Amino acid sequence: MASAILTFRVSPCFGINPKLKPRFRAERLVSGDDNLSVYSVNGGAGSVMEEKEKKGSFLNGGNGRLKPRIEQKMVKKRVCEELEVLWDDGYGTKTVKDYLIAAEEMIKPDGGPPRWFCPVECGQPINDSPLLLFLPGLDGVGMGLILHHKALGKVFKVQCLHIPVQDQTPFEELVKLVEEAIRLEHASRPNTPIYLVGDSFGGCLALAVAARNPTIDLVLILANPATSFGRSQLQPLFPILEAFPDGLHVTIPYLLSLVMGEPVKMATVGIEGRLSPLQKIEQLSGNLTALLPLLSGMANIIPKETLVWKLKLLKTASAYTNSRLHAVKAEVLVLASDKDNMLPSQDEAQRLMNSLSNCKVRRFKDNGHTLLLEDSLNLLTIIKGTCKYRHSKKHDFIADFVPPSMSEFKYAFDEVAGYIRFASGSAMFSTMEDGKIVQGLAGVPNEGPVLLVGYHMLMGLELSCLIEAFLREKKIMVRGIAHPELFWGKLQSSSNEFAFSDWVKVMGALPVTANYLFKALSTKSHVLLYPGGAREALHYKGEEYKLFWPEQPEFVRMAARFGATIVPFGTVGEDDIAELVLDYNDWMKIPVINERIKESIRDGIRIRDETDGEVGNQQLFIPGMLPKIPGRFYYLFGKPIKLKGREDLTKNRQDANDLYLQVKSEVEQCIDYLLKKREEDPYRSIIDRTIYGALYSSVDQVPAFKP
Repeated sequence: MASAILTFRVSPCFGINPKLKPRFRAERLVSGDDNLSVYSVNGGAGSVMEEKEKKGSFLNGGNGRLKPRIEQKMVKKRVCEELEVLWDDGYGTKTVKDYLIAAEEMIKPDGGPPRWFCPVECGQPINDSPLLLFLPGLDGVGMGLILHHKALGKVFKVQCLHIPVQDQTPFEELVKLVEEAIRLEHASRPNTPIYLVGDSFGGCLALAVAARNPTIDLVLILANPATSFGRSQLQPLFPILEAFPDGLHVTIPYLLSLVMGEPVKMATVGIEGRLSPLQKIEQLSGNLTALLPLLSGMANIIPKETLVWKLKLLKTASAYTNSRLHAVKAEVLVLASDKDNMLPSQDEAQRLMNSLSNCKVRRFKDNGHTLLLEDSLNLLTIIKGTCKYRHSKKHDFIADFVPPSMSEFKYAFDEVAGYIRFASGSAMFSTMEDGKIVQGLAGVPNEGPVLLVGYHMLMGLELSCLIEAFLREKKIMVRGIAHPELFWGKLQSSSNEFAFSDWVKVMGALPVTANYLFKALSTKSHVLLYPGGAREALHYKGEEYKLFWPEQPEFVRMAARFGATIVPFGTVGEDDIAELVLDYNDWMKIPVINERIKESIRDGIRIRDETDGEVGNQQLFIPGMLPKIPGRFYYLFGKPIKLKGREDLTKNRQDANDLYLQVKSEVEQCIDYLLKKREEDPYRSIIDRTIYGALYSSVDQVPAFKP
């Protein structure tokens, strides 16, 4: 088969390295649109072979650069050191309209074979980024990730497969093409994973490649994979397409758009959640009006002859892949749409999860077949939330952590935690070094390592508001130490939707182990620790605002080892939001339910304190709560306790225990202070806050009591 980069034409979306003059020739062609510059890049097959002989990969010179890799030894940086908190991931700036415009430019025939390209908007990735290959769906254009290019391009070396409209390369040859690319990359970086993102037909292609290469570390992300093509709801209609009159083929794109995707979800991309309902409707109407005329271009992207061939190719791909599923050893994440009218994607996702040895599923209940072009979530957010992003054999919650972007921040705290933020109207206070209490977080040090130690309210209701405040006011990512059930237990897999447990990981949560606390402090992070853990968050009736801390002062000794600053803090407000009506003791008196709770506890993950071997016996259950008309959450961060130069605490257990008791006492004092002072707050009620916010400022700026 011809080489993947012998001859191809690319649109202005795609980058070419002008420094590679000896091997490639770039020539500007004139386009009908003055705003478009089209390039033709040519190279001989010999140049590709020469790269192989050098054991380099033409895919890995950076996004948009076709040059051999020169391996250099360098100090490995963590991702968070190269990306700032609330970075711009570009999500929402591109829509399906941009996809259709780019596709129109790309489908111009050039007689070339399938080939790889990189969109320019992917930019230059951070150091040591893994390779991500996008394998397109039925269209073959390769622009199916256009909504996600900028975000993915920051942390991946993105390459997309383009299959020309008139190309009729057999499925096995396409498998070999992708296989060649991953083998070149693997030879160059054998300890780095390679990502294959397969959309529909591309899902079959990714699984087939994985089955043939079980020893290569692959991570497969499959969006509505077409392995279920044999059970498609549209099977009876496919023979009709072959007999469809040429004159009526122009109607096919409109029919396909209704079957393959959700037009409303496509038009919703980029509409901010903070807008009023009327503004959202106006933007949606405008987006739909601009989108519908462009759908006629689908007739050129998938002409009749191409459509008939692609359907046959899809049938072959599905059969080929299904016969080899048993050989797939790769890590797999299946993204399935509930409203897929082309394929039974939900049933197929469940089948693949049962058939593959290492497979997760995430459902999207409001999306259609073209999931990656619709308004749902940023693909990078999904990868992060499912712990699939890594640079080595195993995901590391410190080294592989990608800080939240601005779009993730807005979605998480407007959509996911929007209600609790609005209802609680959180008021933050902190203590300066001179002991003065001020509103805001000015008293919390900006430079780490900082260990925030405090009280865990019922169900951890205070968490989202605390994390949001640090991000909004100080642009600091607080790494919370969380229960392992959120990472590896039934809680994270009880629902296949992208839910709270996934967002916890996106926002920097760490498993509660001494190892990760050690790593976080060693990297000068701001770490959030609740010594009372689940016992406080799932307390019984009459135990609100009581601390249930263990006797061991291990976090003090760990903080002293790194010269960290401990900031004790208290939170109140759970009794202003809800009333606890059923606690653990109440549930255990109810037949059937008590057996289910016992089974859940027995099968759950227990916390082991690695420093002294103590096993935690915290019962995990969902307390019964009766909502109230919301009051307000209050936070007080006490005077920072600096441990720089106090290495003696690591050896002197008595001094460490004394400091531990001091921290605990200050947390209790913070709680007592807030319980007393909240009575002086004129805006404690949600009604008063809403009126103030409507007249004067946003909900985040409503004043509270004077400290």
